[in-house]
Amino acid sequence: MIATRGRTTGFDYLRIILAASIILWHAIITSYGPTVEADYWRSPVGVAFRFVLPMFFALSGFLVAGSLTRSRTLVGFFALRVLRIVPALAVETLLSALILGPLLTSETLIGYFTDNLFYKYLLNIVGDVHFLLPGVFADNPNQNVVNQQLWTVPAELQCYLALGGIAAVSLLLKRWLLLVLTIIFQVFWLSQIGELLPQRAPLAPGPVLVIAFLCGILLYLFRDRVQLRLSIFIACVAFGIVVGSLPNGGIYLPFPAAYITVYLGLLNPPGNRFLSSGDYSYGIYLYGYPIQQVVASRGPELQHWWMNVGITLPVALGIAVMSWHYIERPALSLRRHIGQVESLAVAIASPISAFGRSMRFVKAARMLLQLIAVGGIGLLVNGTEWPGAAAVAIAMAGTLAIPAVQPAQGPG
Repeated sequence: MIATRGRTTGFDYLRIILAASIILWHAIITSYGPTVEADYWRSPVGVAFRFVLPMFFALSGFLVAGSLTRSRTLVGFFALRVLRIVPALAVETLLSALILGPLLTSETLIGYFTDNLFYKYLLNIVGDVHFLLPGVFADNPNQNVVNQQLWTVPAELQCYLALGGIAAVSLLLKRWLLLVLTIIFQVFWLSQIGELLPQRAPLAPGPVLVIAFLCGILLYLFRDRVQLRLSIFIACVAFGIVVGSLPNGGIYLPFPAAYITVYLGLLNPPGNRFLSSGDYSYGIYLYGYPIQQVVASRGPELQHWWMNVGITLPVALGIAVMSWHYIERPALSLRRHIGQVESLAVAIASPISAFGRSMRFVKAARMLLQLIAVGGIGLLVNGTEWPGAAAVAIAMAGTLAIPAVQPAQGPG
């Protein structure tokens, strides 16, 4: 990591492979429908694909933790996350609603644009996910769904919020405590399988993906102690295959999936000029499913998984390249202004912080904020989204008055 400044080429390959794997899997449901997909989840192929989303979230946790330690303030960190996620998501949502929908809807254009489903779909831009547009893909094997990929967006937003809460109350500097909390969260979900999940749920629920994200953070924080060994990698793969074969197998995967991800990401194979020219995985992830639904909508002659993948992958990659060069990278170029925003935030917070330091019972207040943050993160992992988000937000706001952490610092 030191030699490559944290930018090993393994992560570039891994992002593309994981994004392409999701298209490969979704070729089943878009070509044949949910019933056939459910049968595949019980096959060895399904067991292998259970790794994909936990690995995606662990990869994000590992890399984003590094981004946070390089950020001057939490304001800067969240500004970077907004610049990375929102512009491409907004463009994809608008293209689906304003171009794809009107072209493929079975409704009249007046009926389409006056339907409440159209306006609800636009809420995807802010992470309030909706899958339906009026009269679109009604005859597909997977009926009506425009972009099933988006179900993970709320979980991703919860991950960033949880990481902000972790940083605000100094848990990044208390990595053993964070490890204990993550284990507690994992044990909680294992103990609640029968009550919170249907039998044989094919995928890990959103909160378990948040745990995978936390596991990625932990591997970054313990990077001076965790050893990269082929034997451990093989053991994690074997363990993941065994538990992934069980009912609700995805719930067991955060810890082994995180190690597998970081091991592969840090292999640092020879670089590829195309992959080093941009991060195209997000665009593939965003646009893959709508393209697959368009392919399936053309009729039974194209409703075969291999035809679906053969058409979708190159088209999605082409759109992803354009998205990176014309939307995502220009948006990220705005980060040069983040320093000004951070300076303004520091100027506003300084008088509040000075007042906080003059107060009595500062230690007690810090402990209270830590408890609120930990409770909020626990609620997010429990799937209680809005109360958890509110608790974490309160903890982060409270650190303005009761300074508790320098977010840019991490363990040596």
